[in-house]
Amino acid sequence: MAPAPASPSLTSLLDDLAAEHRALDERVADLTPDDWRLPTPAEGWSIADAISHLTYFDWSATLALTDEPAFEEHVRYIFAHANDGLDVDLGRSVGCAELLARWRTGRAALAGHAAARAHDASGSREAPARVPWYGPAMSLTSFVTARLMETWAHGQDVADAVGLPPVTTPRLRHVVHIGVGARAFAFRVHGVEDPGDPIRVTTCNPVEESDTWTWGPEEAVNELSGSAVDLALVFTQRRHPDDTDVRATGPTAEKFLAVAQAFAGPAGGGRARRARL
Repeated sequence: MAPAPASPSLTSLLDDLAAEHRALDERVADLTPDDWRLPTPAEGWSIADAISHLTYFDWSATLALTDEPAFEEHVRYIFAHANDGLDVDLGRSVGCAELLARWRTGRAALAGHAAARAHDASGSREAPARVPWYGPAMSLTSFVTARLMETWAHGQDVADAVGLPPVTTPRLRHVVHIGVGARAFAFRVHGVEDPGDPIRVTTCNPVEESDTWTWGPEEAVNELSGSAVDLALVFTQRRHPDDTDVRATGPTAEKFLAVAQAFAGPAGGGRARRARL
């Protein structure tokens, strides 16, 4: 069996999260007020809504890191008001300059609290082992990875809105990794039984093709393969698998490809995702 990809350090993850923030910031910083209202592929959402969503959930991630009881109360509230658009209210009530400033402030606060939590753990001070979230609780490294994944995914919505290509860097490894790791959750949230067979996932570093990334046992009969960017697009439901180079070999891999979902929360329609089960 091939070894699993080495886990990145939390420091490197926080650096990559900051880099993903900067990449998206560069794409929105010079947009005009009219540009901020451009529609994205997310039905009913503008670019401002996408950044508002990130701002809202960076705030809730900070709450999860700093006040677990308050976060649990927040989760109850948000699920009770799931259709109220709480995450986009900010972007629809303030100007684009203020929204951008709020996003920058919130993401910096999140990174600071994540780093502080890591310091508490490394210094043997009492710190919760896992961080609560809307789906299963996560390790701190997985929690930061999830924030990077969501930043990249909504950054793709912005890219589609303004006609730019995906942000394609070695940071995509984190997006693919969390998509692979969310297998059990993806089957469960879509109400589909997971056959349980191991799946081998294979791709490569988009800037150094000799650097192969793999997950799962080498001898697995079921396999998913494709470019890192297309796997990331599928796992974040930004593209239908048929519109990518992602290929599934074996019935379990085909079932997983149909439900793949890297993000927490109820299953959505995805981007033109058709029922394939």
